[in-house]
Amino acid sequence: MPGKFSLMNNVYVLGGFATMGGMLFGFDISSMSGVVGTQRYQDYFHRPSSSLQGGIVASMAAGSFFGALVAGTLADKISRKRTIMVASLIWCVGSIIQCAAINVAMLIVGRMINGVAVGLASMIVPVYQSEIAPKDIRGRIVSLQQWAITWGILIQYFIQYGCSFIDSEAAFRVPWGIQVVPGIILFIGTLFFPYSPRWLADQGRWEEALEVLANLRAGGNKNDPEVMAEYKEIEDAVNFDKTLAARSYAELFRKPAARRVFLGMALQSWSQLTGMNVAMYYIVYIFQGAGLTGQNVNLQASSIQYVLNVVMTVPAILFIDKWGRRPVLLIGSTMMALWLFLIGGLMGRYGSALAFEGNDTTTWAIVNNDPASKAVIACSYLFVCSFAISWGPVSWTYPAEIYPLRIRAKAVSLSTASNWAFNFILAYAVPPALEKIQYRTYFIFAACCVAMTIHIFFMFPETKGRTLEEMDELFNSDVPAWKTRALPASHLEKDIEDIRMQQHGEKNEIST
Repeated sequence: MPGKFSLMNNVYVLGGFATMGGMLFGFDISSMSGVVGTQRYQDYFHRPSSSLQGGIVASMAAGSFFGALVAGTLADKISRKRTIMVASLIWCVGSIIQCAAINVAMLIVGRMINGVAVGLASMIVPVYQSEIAPKDIRGRIVSLQQWAITWGILIQYFIQYGCSFIDSEAAFRVPWGIQVVPGIILFIGTLFFPYSPRWLADQGRWEEALEVLANLRAGGNKNDPEVMAEYKEIEDAVNFDKTLAARSYAELFRKPAARRVFLGMALQSWSQLTGMNVAMYYIVYIFQGAGLTGQNVNLQASSIQYVLNVVMTVPAILFIDKWGRRPVLLIGSTMMALWLFLIGGLMGRYGSALAFEGNDTTTWAIVNNDPASKAVIACSYLFVCSFAISWGPVSWTYPAEIYPLRIRAKAVSLSTASNWAFNFILAYAVPPALEKIQYRTYFIFAACCVAMTIHIFFMFPETKGRTLEEMDELFNSDVPAWKTRALPASHLEKDIEDIRMQQHGEKNEIST
């Protein structure tokens, strides 16, 4: 059906709209970071201790861990599209409970339900994007997920900032309630999405798979050489999968899948150990430690960080398919380590023990040293920029593209669950860490950035420019990871050209 719902056959439209699932994650980050330092939140919930506040924030990650785990099976059974719809409905329920919370227990329940939705969405959206996108822009399409997260953080933060001037419970209830809106929009919009052509093929719905692929690539032309070549690749991959044993989670931990599963889980874990999401959750505490005082001053300084996060993700979206995954990850982790070492060093040298009234978390701060305070804030901004242009987008892109179709959903669910497991641990542990070991917390994350740089260099092959079906050939080769950039390019172009020549020859025969 060429032309029908043509807007919903545009890969950029589909990939971009689906990232509202990522926006839910961003909304959740700001839904806490914007209120933890406000007087109304502290008074209403009876000034949570550092450990209790860590538990409140971490409850979302706990729910996300569960959501990510079940997402793999759900995505295979009911489709990628319907899993996104389920996530959006669960998100609405959690947001309503959170908005209506009358005590910490109810707040935690609402955040855990929201977390289940975020776990589902954060796992399935990159998979859906990777399965509908052409290889040459796959990184760009999946990177939109991270951009949506940054927009969610920014939008919700400004909502929080505006509501912070309300002298009532509405200061935190309104922002929490508004979170329902993107969930409703995502559910309605996804109704008009096509199914993933690769999921359709995996279900044996070949004619539908070809139709969707033709609509995505060539305006409905099933005889287009690009469509025919990609369809043949998918067909060969699915038919090969049928010759293998029954699918199970156990397969993920056996050769040859185990290596890739470990890489995906490691990458998502490392992305949390950069400390970026911790910086987003607890930015108020970080800037208090840098010597910023006054709620409005702190919120304004924080908003700059969120704007930088949005802006600096754009270069990665535009150029990730040109730069490649490896260089972006390596440079990003190296720069983040530098800024974290500097923050820790500056705070250790110029800071001192200090008690903040009504805040048990910040026990070390720079006082009466304007240059050192500005240097810490500048390094914090540069840290965010380094993450936004590198690990932010690539940590979602890489796991979604390295697995074969037969295990893709389950493997990505494990890698995403790893992300949320570390998110939970860090969200819970950082407030006590800032309280007990203070500026040394930054050195821990800096050391992790050094370790991940070494791991990426030796273990992660370059995946840019290859189709999803070519990943088996890449990962089963004996070429060291640091030499994979020099491997021959994808053979899909040759297949397309062969089909084009064949069609041209057939036309000549008919004309003569």
